[in-house]
Amino acid sequence: MDRWDVVVVGAGAAGMMCAAQAGRRGRSVLILDHAPAAGEKIRISGGGRCNFTNLHAAPANFLSQNPHFCISALRRYTAADFIALVEQYGIAYHEKILGQLFCDGSAQQIIDLLLAEMNQANAELRLATSVAHVDKTDTGFLLTLASGAGQVECQSLVVATGGKSIPKMGASDFGYRLAARFDVALTETRPALVPLVFDEQMLARLKPLAGIAVAAQVRCGVATFDEAMLFTHRGLSGPAILQISSYWREGDDLTIAMLPSLDVFDTLRTARKVNGRQTLSTALADLLPKRLARAVAEEEGATGTLGDSSDAMLRKIDARVNSWRVRPAGSEGYRTAEVTLGGIDTTALDSKTMAVKAIPGLYFIGEVVDVTGWLGGYNFQWAWSSGWCAGQAA
Repeated sequence: MDRWDVVVVGAGAAGMMCAAQAGRRGRSVLILDHAPAAGEKIRISGGGRCNFTNLHAAPANFLSQNPHFCISALRRYTAADFIALVEQYGIAYHEKILGQLFCDGSAQQIIDLLLAEMNQANAELRLATSVAHVDKTDTGFLLTLASGAGQVECQSLVVATGGKSIPKMGASDFGYRLAARFDVALTETRPALVPLVFDEQMLARLKPLAGIAVAAQVRCGVATFDEAMLFTHRGLSGPAILQISSYWREGDDLTIAMLPSLDVFDTLRTARKVNGRQTLSTALADLLPKRLARAVAEEEGATGTLGDSSDAMLRKIDARVNSWRVRPAGSEGYRTAEVTLGGIDTTALDSKTMAVKAIPGLYFIGEVVDVTGWLGGYNFQWAWSSGWCAGQAA
């Protein structure tokens, strides 16, 4: 029977980071993954360039039922630490916007970095290998592998199997099932960083706008994001919508400002004085994409000239542009969600080591844990930080 100090299940960002760190401590490490290749979600991230961290990563950028849980890990292994590792490997990168760091080249460079780190630490990687069953033993854990691949014994078991998002990439609920087997508490899981969709009645009005993007301010409750928004054939997407989706719940309204830095009423009233003969939709098209301007004007019944438009009408247009209240019917679900919100209840874990308090030798890291970052490299940073912390202890 195979015997190892540490077995890591899941060869994604968190799992590979953990395996490399544990191996560097002299631990014998085996990392397993059911997929045929390591780091598949890394490979497709950031349009193939991998938004590998964010310069501004801080606890405030993460959602959890215990918002304080992530503090220790993020402080112990920071964005600067991973940037230093990227630079050590000579990987060129750039800041896109809002502190988001991307490879100049391919995301494969980050996968190769992690594989090299594991190789240097003598961690063994076995792909296309699934775990069928896990038992607790007096000295650790016994893993029975699928398809008659035998059994593996270890002192420490690290679960880095991710969440339910993007099932076509091999997403698995293994981590949640294992947690339930060992009575480790779970919080509710739901798709996050995901496009939002509308009912058929709303779609009939908005489908002609599909493909239009605007810089918007989107608010849901106390959460507000100022980024791009995209009209789609199913609803709304773009960074601002993906961000707000982590806070949105069924039945909630969104409040959207499509010209958040502009007083639309005052601008249109000034335009009325200058050229009252132009149509209101033409004047609005100086501020918004033409199709969107026309749709806004038509929905508010503003079909005449600026000169014929009352202050009351201009205020209605202003409200439609900068205080648009809309209620999504739902989201596109795990199929397109970038991450899974919720997961392993952090009250069950040690925030310094990611170990399950009640079960010595069992660890959960990365997306499977109830810590979810904003869009923009934050979830990768949680993978690096939580993986590093577990790697120091497992």
